[in-house]
Amino acid sequence: MPAMWGGRAASTRRGREGASGRCALFPGNAAGSELSGAVGWKDCSRRAPRWREPARRSPPAGRGCSPHWTDGQTEAHESPQPRRPRAQDPKPWEHCLGNRHRALSSVVALGANIICNKIPGLAPRQRAICQSRPDAIIVIGEGAQMGINECQYQFRFGRWNCSALGEKTVFGQELRVGSREAAFTYAITAAGVAHAVTAACSQGNLSNCGCDREKQGYYNQAEGWKWGGCSADVRYGIDFSRRFVDAREIKKNARRLMNLHNNEAGRKVLEERMKLECKCHGVSGSCTTKTCWTTLPKFREVGHMLKEKYNAAVQVEVVRASRLRQPTFLRIKQLRSYQKPMETDLVYIEKSPNYCEEDAATGSVGTQGRLCNRTSPGADGCDTMCCGRGYNTHQYTKVWQCNCKFHWCCFVKCNTCSERTEVFTCK
Repeated sequence: MPAMWGGRAASTRRGREGASGRCALFPGNAAGSELSGAVGWKDCSRRAPRWREPARRSPPAGRGCSPHWTDGQTEAHESPQPRRPRAQDPKPWEHCLGNRHRALSSVVALGANIICNKIPGLAPRQRAICQSRPDAIIVIGEGAQMGINECQYQFRFGRWNCSALGEKTVFGQELRVGSREAAFTYAITAAGVAHAVTAACSQGNLSNCGCDREKQGYYNQAEGWKWGGCSADVRYGIDFSRRFVDAREIKKNARRLMNLHNNEAGRKVLEERMKLECKCHGVSGSCTTKTCWTTLPKFREVGHMLKEKYNAAVQVEVVRASRLRQPTFLRIKQLRSYQKPMETDLVYIEKSPNYCEEDAATGSVGTQGRLCNRTSPGADGCDTMCCGRGYNTHQYTKVWQCNCKFHWCCFVKCNTCSERTEVFTCK
């Protein structure tokens, strides 16, 4: 007899047929066999098991931090009552967050260790700073490269164009002779690192530093202005440059004293070129009060200033201690007295080579193939640049479209222009 489905909702229940794994759907109070043909059999062998909460157990000793273990104290032989998770239940991973952060720090430290070991020419103290401050090593590299670029610009017309034959370091290839050129390179790179670190702190790109906190809120009633904005913390940049750049001076000799003095001279020039910028405040554009802050100078200004110091560099000699005979300080060589050079003077202990020929002993790359000006009487002239060896003449013809005009409608007509140029290079 067919089942009646109308009038009231028919309740269904599952039935199993022995071990066959199938179950039939049939209405309540009716025989399952009567509906087997209409409803059919359903395979229950792949039916998802009813959800049960796993037993909460403490992680066994030596198992480590795993998200599958919780903080519960339920033992393994206890059978907890099945229930669905609630929002206030502790998350399985909460007790592992501290360990995860420590593991992440270890990964960062490992990456910094690998990177710092691949940087050539770092002294042990510099490598330690690199590993402890991996975010600063990028800024240091930018500052050193800024110093090298400025050095090449200042000496682009001279025999020595800020190039050298020697060991390649993060500060470029170093000159082996303690000449005035070496004095300039040390001063400009130390100033470049200090400039880059100070700028990164002001922009918030470096940790553990920021704006100058001492230049905030102070009011100068006599001049009618007060500190405001973000003043560049040049003292932090100078201190960081001193700790990193000076750390490469390991040997206790005269060259070490020379390099340390020139490093400090470059940083001193940067500090003296700091600028004070102000903004007026008042009704209708009046300057009732002014808010002022300190800013970094353009690095080109620092380069020009150090180039003037290079032209007036002072030759010095070392004064040794009476007992240990170790270099103690530097004094000006021509004078008989023990007069020390000024803080901003560039000093050198050896005369400069002529830089005409390539010489591995002095680090000179020579001037062969350098461009020169045939009509210039200065340092960039062919007579001076090529050291009397003569020069080669190269003729080039440059062709381009010029005097272009638009004609209605619709095309553009251009003339063809050409220019013949001559380039001179040293033999």
